[in-house]
Amino acid sequence: MTPETERPSTFAPLGPGVILDRDGTLIDVVRDEETGTVSVAFHPDQLRLLPGVVEGLRALAAAGYGFAIASNQPGPAKGQYSALAVERTNRALVDLLAASGITVAVVEVCLHHPVGGPGGDARWVGDCSCRKPKPGLLLNAMARAHFEPARTWMLGDSAADVTAARAAHVRAALVFPTNRCEICPLRAGPSVTPDLVSARFDELAEAIIEADRVAERARESGLLQA
Repeated sequence: MTPETERPSTFAPLGPGVILDRDGTLIDVVRDEETGTVSVAFHPDQLRLLPGVVEGLRALAAAGYGFAIASNQPGPAKGQYSALAVERTNRALVDLLAASGITVAVVEVCLHHPVGGPGGDARWVGDCSCRKPKPGLLLNAMARAHFEPARTWMLGDSAADVTAARAAHVRAALVFPTNRCEICPLRAGPSVTPDLVSARFDELAEAIIEADRVAERARESGLLQA
């Protein structure tokens, strides 16, 4: 598990937060038109924010949510690119979002892979407690970003994101585009059920805000009746 940004205070009060997956949630995958291969971004020049991301993050920020990123990046263990490339790309993503007025408090990355690959970095090969669907990345992100678990969402695009959210005892929101390609493992639908699902990031952000508003009104009504 490799933390990449720090918040200045370790004594900040707990607040609401959204933990964001990276690839397929915030940024698009990288497609090579000549070879037909699909990979994740491993260089700043490859960063392409997905539709609705900036608008959705701005809406969430205006509603008081903080942000952290939690991402599996097994490329170094598989010999595809270096850990430095991951860090460089993540820092560029944080800067790209900052240019749109969006602050990411924490970036948590798992570089591990259970079996690795040819030329992979042996330090990252093997089992770990951080790789989603395990909850390690989310738990560490919440601790470092000072998120209150009961007011935290995991927003991702895969069953692993939802399963990690369940294990970390936070709610799960799934971006599920209707145009997933024929090789996508989620094409037939997610194998686990999130609390919220939408085809676009901005729509999902608004659904999160509304769900929490409804929950807050219900709590206030219960207190008044008591």
